[in-house]
Amino acid sequence: MNRFRFVDDHRDFYEVKRLCEVLKINRSSYYAWKSAAPARQQRLVADAVLGAQIKTTFNAENGCYGAKRVTATINSSDGNSAGGVVVQRVNHKRTARLMRQMGLFGYTKKRRVKTTVSAKRVPKFPDLLKRRFTAAKPNTVYVGDITYLPIADGSNMYLATVIDCYSRQLTGFAIADHMRTELVEEALTMARKVRGDLNGAIFHSDHGSVYTSEQYRRLCEQFGVTQSMGAIGTSADNSLAESFNASLKREVLQDEPVFPSQLVCRRDVFRWCTRYNTKRLHSWCGYRSPNAFEAA
Repeated sequence: MNRFRFVDDHRDFYEVKRLCEVLKINRSSYYAWKSAAPARQQRLVADAVLGAQIKTTFNAENGCYGAKRVTATINSSDGNSAGGVVVQRVNHKRTARLMRQMGLFGYTKKRRVKTTVSAKRVPKFPDLLKRRFTAAKPNTVYVGDITYLPIADGSNMYLATVIDCYSRQLTGFAIADHMRTELVEEALTMARKVRGDLNGAIFHSDHGSVYTSEQYRRLCEQFGVTQSMGAIGTSADNSLAESFNASLKREVLQDEPVFPSQLVCRRDVFRWCTRYNTKRLHSWCGYRSPNAFEAA
């Protein structure tokens, strides 16, 4: 029990001075604690209101957001109100404390399956990024990868991505039940349609056989895209794309080990990819969506 609380509960039966002497506390400290009681009660009420906002935001995002993204949502123009009353801006440390107290934690589960099949004889493209996944403006530097999407019947679907390093926008993507070159070609073609032109852009990937194929090289040349590749067997050289893949599977699958069917897989992944660009808050973008970051 709090010693100050004990003194306050028994002050009608014993002198405060004597109680403080027995409990070895200063009377001044007790009176300071007592005078701060209204402020403590106000903080408890404020924490209760904020806790309700946190839980609502957490549930609305299917438990995918951690403390920083929950805080950013609450502090946004749309999220910074409760019942029509504007709430003071919240610090993410306070949000983290309340989330721990309520037992709310974002998903952190990760899965790894080898999707990079290196060709025995591959052309050597220099690493033009050197792990610097940044760009001064949109449509200049892209990264991409293929990730597996496990299905309940034992098969896999595969997702190919083209991500803009400037805003982390998922500019192009494709989903299929194979890892043929057509998969990555479709993703790059979508990126070209979204941007209108890829001439002069860099596309960075791993040494997967689809990326080193003559067919894909010709498409890059046709679009005016310069290929770049990291070292063989080093995932850190393409960590931005790897991080995207991990976030997608963590947030879409959550506690489920597999998708129930290929149809559900296509639907849920497509929905997440669309939301990723338009609504999902990204730390790189100052907790804005990639599209909002580019628009700003």
